[in-house]
Amino acid sequence: MSRPVNQPKKQQASQGQSKQRFRFRFGIRLKLLALSLFLFAIPWLGYQYVWELESYLRIGQEQTMVGTARAVATALHERPSLFDTQSAYLTDVKPGTDLYAHKIHDPIRLDGKLDDWLDYQHLSLAYGQDHLLDYSDDYEPSSFHFRHMVGQFGEYLYAMFEVTDESVLLRGKNSLRVDRNDYLQIAMTDPDGRFQRYVVAPQEAGWVNAYLLSEPVDSMRPVSLETQIQGRWLNTATGYNIELRFPLGMMSSKIAFAITDVDDPQNRQMRYRIGTANPNKSDALGTVLVPSPEIENIIKGLKYSNARVWVIDKHKRVLARSGNIHKSVGLSSSAYSSTQSLKNSWWQRIEQEWLLPIYYQILTKPPADFIDDLQDAYALQGQDINQALTGMPASLWRLSPDNKAVILSAAHPIFIDENVMGAVVVEQTTNGIRTLRNRALEKLFHVILAVMGLGTLALFLFASRMSFRIRKLRNQTEAAIDSHGKIIGTIANVNARDEIGDLANTFNLVLGRLGQYNAYLQNMSSRLSHELRTPVAIVKSSLENLQLSHHTNEDAQYIERAQMGIKRLSSILNNMSEATRLEQAVQSDEREEFDVNALLTGYVEGYRMTYPSHHFSYVNEAGETLLLGSGDLFGQMLDKIIANALEFSPQGSMIAVQLSQRGPKHVLNIDNNGPALPKNMQGKLFDSMVSVRSEQATSEPHLGLGLHIAKVIAQFHNAEIQIENQHSESGQPIGVRVSLIF
Repeated sequence: MSRPVNQPKKQQASQGQSKQRFRFRFGIRLKLLALSLFLFAIPWLGYQYVWELESYLRIGQEQTMVGTARAVATALHERPSLFDTQSAYLTDVKPGTDLYAHKIHDPIRLDGKLDDWLDYQHLSLAYGQDHLLDYSDDYEPSSFHFRHMVGQFGEYLYAMFEVTDESVLLRGKNSLRVDRNDYLQIAMTDPDGRFQRYVVAPQEAGWVNAYLLSEPVDSMRPVSLETQIQGRWLNTATGYNIELRFPLGMMSSKIAFAITDVDDPQNRQMRYRIGTANPNKSDALGTVLVPSPEIENIIKGLKYSNARVWVIDKHKRVLARSGNIHKSVGLSSSAYSSTQSLKNSWWQRIEQEWLLPIYYQILTKPPADFIDDLQDAYALQGQDINQALTGMPASLWRLSPDNKAVILSAAHPIFIDENVMGAVVVEQTTNGIRTLRNRALEKLFHVILAVMGLGTLALFLFASRMSFRIRKLRNQTEAAIDSHGKIIGTIANVNARDEIGDLANTFNLVLGRLGQYNAYLQNMSSRLSHELRTPVAIVKSSLENLQLSHHTNEDAQYIERAQMGIKRLSSILNNMSEATRLEQAVQSDEREEFDVNALLTGYVEGYRMTYPSHHFSYVNEAGETLLLGSGDLFGQMLDKIIANALEFSPQGSMIAVQLSQRGPKHVLNIDNNGPALPKNMQGKLFDSMVSVRSEQATSEPHLGLGLHIAKVIAQFHNAEIQIENQHSESGQPIGVRVSLIF
């Protein structure tokens, strides 16, 4: 063995090998599994397709809605009798003056408590300074104001007044005057167009009727009791409440309400008068819009059309409505129920309990309930309505206030004498389309899930089978070669007609040929030694005879050089024969137990006497150590290791031998102060015919068999032999250590 003194370091290469050793292995199964992820593109494509289909269904629904609005508007075209009220022809609507009679679902109990109006409280209007008609003092909002609304139920118009008055003053018991106290004045035009005025001025709280006033507009003299106008006056902690009702048939669409406040019980003079309009001027009256029963009768049948229908006037006020938006899902009930019909089977239980909860992490169910901001609307707003009132049909998509439902509305104008008198608005939600979309996606996901599951399973099984065959081929290949590189087996022939089968058969053929070649190389040393001994002996004897004959000085020089070459060649043959004999001896030698400590003590003492140029030390930290093997072979191994140490360590240096115990194993360390080993050769120095000595003149041949023989003997003793550099605390190399672990 030879080691160069100055060997370059290759730390980067070592780090690269370490990184490569710990790099994540991306096997065939993982690769096929990664490729199978492309199967997830299938549900994405299906999902996108269904969404695209839903967009087309929405376009179809939009066209259907516009057609429905057009059909309803066609039934209302050129029918002025439906818009013959004064409010329909107003050029402008004044909030608080032009009233809207909200549809009341249940009759109102005239008790003055206003409990029946709670559901409509948000529709009432506040009257205060902006609605002052007359006053004799500076207005104080906290002193007098009221809330008011009107509603329609059946053939009656209902009105409520929630009055805040700091001082309630009723009519005296014996007083015939009705204007010297707090009172409510009502003015209207009857169906014949006559201007009529009424007053409600009770002497005490309770049931009230109105009095018809005389015709002069400045007169407050009651003429007769009007029993059709009836109600109740109820005093409260903050003022009083008034509830009234009267038949719709006693009025046209023009009306006004006004409440007069009188606070001083001495002079009983009017302080404030607040109202919807001036009740003493017929041309100042406001209007009240009552939903048209005729239009409601026309659109009444549309409640079966699965849509909510509105009819509005040109001021966007609601004339009639039909249907419920929560039930207007845009899908016929029969089709919807057919999609919801389920059988109680094992598959349906799996679908309901396992699959659908997973699907609806992505999908959204149409809401069973959502906020309807137009539930009690008396006027509509929207871009589609604005466009329809200009004469052009339009449609609009919008979200419910809670963002749960998508509502589609379509508006179509109503024409009378080429003028737009109103519009028809038809509304539906997209819940039906969303339900159909979800059902389509559910069935699509069923199929996709099955395809993906079976496809992934098939790919995984295929990859596992292929990976198993490759691993089996790898294991057979590893088993065919032992740790020393000898070919000890073959690979069975494979009948599979694919690439892996061809590869296995090729490996089998290659291993067979390598086995033959290795056998040739293993026998080459003994054959070469046998074949060369005869010609070497002939040449040697010839040189000896030639030396005995007469020759010149020059011939003697050549003969001496030839004898040196024959001697060197004989030494090489002896070394080769020694290695061959040792391998044969290792295979046939019997094992016996011997004391390693005693053997080392004797051999180290012999080395001290034989090699006085070096110092030897022996330390035993393991005590008596017994080993099953051959003491002679163990001694030969020590000779080879010590010979290398002597050759490379400087004269006078120490060669240290140490025997210690490491757990259940024993360790024999032999240290010398020779030059460092090259890192790329440390694992190869025990191979046969390997030497890294420097090029130098030497009389002894070196074939690199010394450490190889040591390795063979170590393996015979079931031991592991290693060679490595020793370093100081600063990291500098200070020598070489050969370790034997047994």
